[in-house]
Amino acid sequence: MTGYLTTHVLDTASGRPGNEIAVDLYRIDGERRLIAQAVTNNDGRCDSPILSGESFVAGVYELVFAAGEYFRKQGVELPEPAFLDEVVLRFGIADESEHYHVPLLVSPYSYSTYRGS
Repeated sequence: MTGYLTTHVLDTASGRPGNEIAVDLYRIDGERRLIAQAVTNNDGRCDSPILSGESFVAGVYELVFAAGEYFRKQGVELPEPAFLDEVVLRFGIADESEHYHVPLLVSPYSYSTYRGS
């Protein structure tokens, strides 16, 4: 069985899923290479795994979430520059047979993540 990577976003300031947030995935392997892009749906999730199949290999990755753009679209007044604009989560995939779920809990002034299931 091949592993895969999923993510979702929760807007902790409003208590709702973070919908229509652009998410970029980079592989860090001597250089930083963009390998996938997605946008979260109304449930704050991507419609399919952001990484799977033959592309799902052990290594170091970054998920980049366009949080500032999301909050601006929600009508939140942010300073310029925003305290949080792009949220970058760097993480490692060690086991190619497992499901890695990397959620983002975000507000205009804080964020957290964890390895979910």
